[in-house]
Amino acid sequence: MTDLQLPALKTIVMNQQHYDYLLRHTEPPTRTQQWLIDRTAELGASAEMQIPHEQGVLLTLLVQLTGARTIVEIGTYTGYSTLAMARGLSGDGRIVTCDLSREWTEIAQQAWENEGVADRIEVRLGQAADILAAMPDTPHIDLAFIDADKVNYQRYWELLVPRVRPGGLLLADNTFYYGEASGESPTGNAKAIDEFNDHIRFDDRVEAVMLPIADGLTLARKRTDQS
Repeated sequence: MTDLQLPALKTIVMNQQHYDYLLRHTEPPTRTQQWLIDRTAELGASAEMQIPHEQGVLLTLLVQLTGARTIVEIGTYTGYSTLAMARGLSGDGRIVTCDLSREWTEIAQQAWENEGVADRIEVRLGQAADILAAMPDTPHIDLAFIDADKVNYQRYWELLVPRVRPGGLLLADNTFYYGEASGESPTGNAKAIDEFNDHIRFDDRVEAVMLPIADGLTLARKRTDQS
């Protein structure tokens, strides 16, 4: 496969003008979402872990488009992505979201209560790999979202793929990792993400695409001929 040459390159480098234009043409945050954006900003440096609003809108749409009823999320933080997905669920849909921090998930739970979706969400505190391993090993998940410690992305992936139903979606966040994953010799988290991206590229159980939204979001559909 040959690399795309510049004349075929149609993506743009995002700048503030482009980003402001994007936001003006995106469904705005609800009152609760804006509260959560502001509350998370008060946490300081860790706030960079919150997904941007436009990515949340995409998550809501993906849940609605797929009709997902069983969702598993790895990495809750203050719950913006959880909230976005919960807004797309039908009345009997459920999200299991996994995190290590009680402090951060308590902020999340307040937002979910305010939005009226808390009854759709179950928080499980602990090591995500252990939580996943304890789940039924039959395909029962409609949509999975990975947004946690980068060095364990492949581990989470391998625990999730057998548990996602044929035709279900797996999403992985930060697959650009600030652009560092595409470097010649990435290190640390960037190296882990680069290896994860290669792993998905050659995983014949799924069909996948990497989207240039936020810090890179990979969407993968489990093939229907996979059990």
